[in-house]
Amino acid sequence: MNKKFLKKIIAHSSEDLKLISACCCEGKVKISEIKYLPKNKIFLLYVDRLVKEENNKDRVNSIIKFEYIYSSKSKNINQKNVDLTIELISIELFKKDQNYEITLLFSNNGLITLTAEIIDVVLEDQKNIYDEGTKL
Repeated sequence: MNKKFLKKIIAHSSEDLKLISACCCEGKVKISEIKYLPKNKIFLLYVDRLVKEENNKDRVNSIIKFEYIYSSKSKNINQKNVDLTIELISIELFKKDQNYEITLLFSNNGLITLTAEIIDVVLEDQKNIYDEGTKL
């Protein structure tokens, strides 16, 4: 029997974050599904991504959760167009003074920069998109 399992990848280093970036590149993100919760210091990104770690044909809905985020800045992303879907190209990490800057690079030069004290990122698959016939 061919069972499929949902994945959960936890990143606490730059190498771990590169793995999450590789899994999510070419992932589709709706503007309405990007959330920053400043009181909780959490940034959430809902991604419709290809299952690159297996066959690169199936799609799965995933959530990337960034914790200990002190600020979030965006550039070239129209946040008022909530129906807009953009493509995640990569997730990069930079060390700046005592903090980390996590940069999410999107299609059309869209950019989100997160400032964090530590690296604490989780990629968690939610469901196979074709289970319910939904697509982004």
